[in-house]
Amino acid sequence: MIRTDSRKVQKGDTFVALPGISSNGDQYIGKAVQAGAVRIICGKDSQLPESLPPDVECLRVEDPRACLEQLLQETYAEVIRGMTLIAVTGTNGKTTTCYLTAQALNRLGRNCGYIGTIGFYLGEKVRDLPNTSVDLCSLYELLLEAHEKGYDTVALEASSQGLDMGRLRTLSFDLAVFTNLTEDHLDYHKTMENYAAAKAKLFRQLKPEGTALVNCDDPGARYFILPENRTRIYGIHAGEYRALRFSFGAGTDLDFTCPDSEQEYHARTRLIGRYNVYNTLAVIGILQILGYAPEKVCEGIRDLKAPNGRCDVIPYRKNCCIVIDYAHTPDAVENIIETAKEFTAGDLYVVFGCTGDREREKRPVMTRLVLQNCTHAVITNDDVHTEPEQRIVEDMLEGNTLENYEVCLDRKEAIRRGISLLESGDTLLILGKGHEEYIIMNGYRIPHNDRKAVEEILSE
Repeated sequence: MIRTDSRKVQKGDTFVALPGISSNGDQYIGKAVQAGAVRIICGKDSQLPESLPPDVECLRVEDPRACLEQLLQETYAEVIRGMTLIAVTGTNGKTTTCYLTAQALNRLGRNCGYIGTIGFYLGEKVRDLPNTSVDLCSLYELLLEAHEKGYDTVALEASSQGLDMGRLRTLSFDLAVFTNLTEDHLDYHKTMENYAAAKAKLFRQLKPEGTALVNCDDPGARYFILPENRTRIYGIHAGEYRALRFSFGAGTDLDFTCPDSEQEYHARTRLIGRYNVYNTLAVIGILQILGYAPEKVCEGIRDLKAPNGRCDVIPYRKNCCIVIDYAHTPDAVENIIETAKEFTAGDLYVVFGCTGDREREKRPVMTRLVLQNCTHAVITNDDVHTEPEQRIVEDMLEGNTLENYEVCLDRKEAIRRGISLLESGDTLLILGKGHEEYIIMNGYRIPHNDRKAVEEILSE
């Protein structure tokens, strides 16, 4: 195998020493050789270990990263080219759309893997992943593992940063899907134009026979409908895959149209919320573009379940419910609040925080959205990273004149406080962490999962 992580090197592997920001691959050449690497590819000026074994081939190149890309393509092109690759990008909805796509295809008898925020799945979860879009070498490893286990279709999330950093470069996709575009990651991209341009790179990596699927209701759609691509569109207000009618109960009943058909179709999922109507429409489009008749599409999406931490509903006594959701952008927070209002007979309570070390401008916006739309909120920690907790809270409350909140920085205790407020017909939203298993604080990963915390509190 070709590796860029010395910790993964096995006997007979090739190790490519890539230049990095915080560390350099050169410093791990010795470890790679000790682990069994038989070939080293590094920069022309790389420092090699003094005692490099004579049977280890060393190739010095001008650009190790470009060499890696070429080597991956040459070595694995035949396998990867034969796979069906579906990539989804957008500010919100990537995880749910990819997860639902894999779930539906597996139900229809087509083995489909998933790669993204909540991990690597081949039917069931295989392992967690460090990023939404893993590095290019790791992505090839995951695709090859999927192929070896009989999964020749993979739905994967394509993040803006991953695309900008070239983590999906060299791959060509059968389907590229755009969900929506709202403010996020501007600490990295600086402007919305840069953010959109990074995501649009995906739509220049379609196979010649590939298809783009774009949410035409979103103003950002113009960045993703490219003249050189075959493009299908979906939406609630317009689109070839269009929601004609939908209603929410324990799930969603949806009537929709498909291209080249005057017939209306009906489907039911376990998902709730207007934003999940968009996610479902994207899945409908993906399935039909892959060749499934509308009737089969309806069969595939029937009773689909959202991934963990995405509008994850936990029933509670007195006709209450607790909802855990990954919402961590203003748009996502607004969406989940509007969804909760549709099924909440009583009061709405919210436990939430904001991430440290990034996008301070989002903090008061999210707080205003929450406080204006709920009875009471408990402000707590999210991933603090290295920023002082109190400064995050101060930013969140900047310009705020409302008093329907309290601050409890211990997230589990904040959840306990939120649950204690519930009475008949009320809903508690716990936002920001979703499926995640830890809180990042000052370089440490402190174990915490919102659902586990709720379950522990309810069992006491």
